[in-house]
Amino acid sequence: MAFFDRPYVRWAFVALMVGLLISSTVSALVDAATRWGWPGLALLPVGVAAVGCLLGALALKGDGRNSVLLAVSLLGGLTLNVFVPFSGTGFLYALTYVAPFRTGLWASMALTASGVAGFVVVSSLTGVEEGALWGVTAGLIYSAFLAFLFRRLAEVRRQSTEIAEVRAREAVFAERTRLAREVHDILAHSQSAQIVHLEGARLLLERGGDPAAALDRVNRAVGLARAGLEETRRALDTLRGEELPLAERLERLAVEFRSATGAPCAVSIAGDFDSLEAGARLALARTAQEALTNARKHARGAAVSVELRRLEGWCELEVRDTGGTPDRLASSGGGYGLVGMRERAELIGGSLAAKAEAEGFSVLLRVPA
Repeated sequence: MAFFDRPYVRWAFVALMVGLLISSTVSALVDAATRWGWPGLALLPVGVAAVGCLLGALALKGDGRNSVLLAVSLLGGLTLNVFVPFSGTGFLYALTYVAPFRTGLWASMALTASGVAGFVVVSSLTGVEEGALWGVTAGLIYSAFLAFLFRRLAEVRRQSTEIAEVRAREAVFAERTRLAREVHDILAHSQSAQIVHLEGARLLLERGGDPAAALDRVNRAVGLARAGLEETRRALDTLRGEELPLAERLERLAVEFRSATGAPCAVSIAGDFDSLEAGARLALARTAQEALTNARKHARGAAVSVELRRLEGWCELEVRDTGGTPDRLASSGGGYGLVGMRERAELIGGSLAAKAEAEGFSVLLRVPA
């Protein structure tokens, strides 16, 4: 079908069709003039009107007036057939191919059926040989079948293109959402800890505290900045298909948490997780990272436990803190952490539950194993 969409192909088709119609009209005029003399030239306006209406329908391209123009062209072709047998057949064939692409489905079916029926009636009344009558009728019916088949193929192609465009937009949106989660997880984890240390150093210096303690805070912030850069590199490695084992990633997160807060953070891993899909491993690591970031911001000084276990058909990650005082950064952020964790879980067929308990807060992620 792409071949017929090329402009020069369409123009060639139109030129051939117009040439056929003009030659048919001229032939009918010559035959009529030979039979009846000058009165035969009365068919000239009929032929001109039929050709003009057909060209008008081609130019309007889908306008509602096309049905009227094609009906006039059909009547002109049948009128030529009345006076000179088969002289208007070219108009009937042209109508058969043009109507499905220039009018609605029901209008094109009605015009095509009227053309075939009109040809049979006119030819029967004018005494056309039966073999020629049914031969042309069969040709018109076959042409109509091809025209409506081409129309259907064009509709399917257009629908396929629209579906592909919608899917492409959805893929772009999903990729943007995924990248937004990655950026949030990396920056929220590393920068919030850096701000904690830098804020502490600022307060120490403002209040005349120990410069060595303030320097220690700054050094920790620098270390976290480097760790954040390393985490960014690991995220890029994950996108390229290269990543650290899940157990090692959780241990590193615990070390960073202890270094940033001075609070205990225990990691418990039971089971083999190397066979998990990349999406599941990334969801587990990012959820642990975000949960530790939230514990640092909302439960300062609390002890945290990270437990990763494998059950029947599922992997569970539970991050639990014992409760503490909210940090000055607790009100920062737009609340995208839990939303991002839930989105990650749902994308891979898992679930996430986050709730406050009698002592502290817990996050439980379940992903298919």
